[in-house]
Amino acid sequence: MNSRKVLPETRRIFPATKVHCQQPSQILIVDVTAPCWTNTCSVLSEALENTLCLACSVTGPCRIPLLSLYVVQSNPECLLPFTQVRENFARIQACISELRSLPREGSFLHGGSGVVQAAQDGLQQFKQYSRHTAAGGSANGSVEITVLTGRSSREMVKQLEETLKDIDVVSLRRIQIIEVLKRDFLDPEDTEQCVPAEEPSSSDIAVLGMDIDVQTVEDNVISLEMVFKSWLHDYGTEREHLHLLLPSGSFGHASAPKTTLMCLKCDLQERLLDPALLSGTVDGTVKAADLNSRCQMAAWPATVLCKLWVVKALKAEGVCESVLYGLPFIIKPTTCWQLDWDELEINQHSFHALCHSLLKRKWLLLARREPQNASPNWNIMVHSYYVIVPSNSATLLVKAVAIRELLLPSAFPALLTEHPERVRGPIESALNSLEVEVTYNPLHLKSNLYKYLKSMLYKPLHRQPAQPRDLRQERHQPKQQQSRARAAVAPLLMAPSPAPAFRSAVARRGSCEPSPLPKE
Repeated sequence: MNSRKVLPETRRIFPATKVHCQQPSQILIVDVTAPCWTNTCSVLSEALENTLCLACSVTGPCRIPLLSLYVVQSNPECLLPFTQVRENFARIQACISELRSLPREGSFLHGGSGVVQAAQDGLQQFKQYSRHTAAGGSANGSVEITVLTGRSSREMVKQLEETLKDIDVVSLRRIQIIEVLKRDFLDPEDTEQCVPAEEPSSSDIAVLGMDIDVQTVEDNVISLEMVFKSWLHDYGTEREHLHLLLPSGSFGHASAPKTTLMCLKCDLQERLLDPALLSGTVDGTVKAADLNSRCQMAAWPATVLCKLWVVKALKAEGVCESVLYGLPFIIKPTTCWQLDWDELEINQHSFHALCHSLLKRKWLLLARREPQNASPNWNIMVHSYYVIVPSNSATLLVKAVAIRELLLPSAFPALLTEHPERVRGPIESALNSLEVEVTYNPLHLKSNLYKYLKSMLYKPLHRQPAQPRDLRQERHQPKQQQSRARAAVAPLLMAPSPAPAFRSAVARRGSCEPSPLPKE
């Protein structure tokens, strides 16, 4: 899809506060009054469940600290008050099952300002939750709102702008409005690029010092998964992650010493999740990765500034794949809000010029990284080396490269030029029978990892005796109408603010049959 994202200058007006947990909490608002809800319901539920089973399974710092889920029907209601994602997959799974069983298309009238009401209540709940956790010594300082709808986002953006300008949004990092459309409703130029799309088309609208990010995605599991998986990235902009240091050369610096360095300030982004970080493994042999490994490019999230000194250039055809190892990381020009706007712009142009020049010359870069912490023998520093690879996009790829101490002897016999026909014939026949793809697309391969992780996380909730409808309705009522005893034993189940009184979806559904679970 076409990307129209821009970096608004107003982003730096309201910097995010540094807190113990850098990742933002998430408020998901699902508009079920949209015309295509019948088609979207099952794929949305599956995509959300798949992403959250990953978030619950990955070790290391928490990637989604808290999650709250709202649905907008005739009126908004909170299906899941703010809940810690880790150790609560069974509860989240029960909430997704309730989302699946909502009545389908035509059951609800358009709620109008329901999305705005849900956003207001979610921010109020987060404010109350933050006060509660701050008193206990922990903190979650920022929150993001994601709205999923099948309707046009223009009117929704106007309503959010009008409403949010009158309330405290210091803790609000970003608002995403995701328009989920059928393929028939996508623009022809978008359709060609979104089967399936890793990056949805988007545009940013700067308001109140943060972004309203409008995206358009197709209503399939993979596209929606990519939306939710963006929550797993480290999007912290408090500081840059990486300094790429190059010799300044002699251009414009005739009298400059050779030790002068040009510094490109960059951010690091994971290309894929490290399988070793998933708790529990299919074969039972992989253990959690050591985040303090000397050969690790960057622990997640990037808490320490990494410096790479470029020591020489390499011809692209002269690097053997067998000496590259470890997970790749993507290098991008930084978006750190603490940098001056002019510095950000110059840094970005310099980064693009570097990518272009490397492609033109067909070069790779060899870089050395010095450890941040000294070894037990304080006078010995162990260096690690990396290869930096250009691409056709405004990004670089960095991978660890083997050094002398790690390399093992290997024999590579020469390839025979002639072979007996009785051997060559069967091989040629076998190769001719294979399907050939021009490019490798990992989205076409499944390993049953989601099924495995869900089975590992599955812990059935204790069933409670059935309650009359009038008692079940209490679950989504404001805090003042609940018993003090229940509020004392369940501090995480913060009730919505007194503004809207949300009604229970269960009470309204009556005898509606639940929809079948989507097939894996």
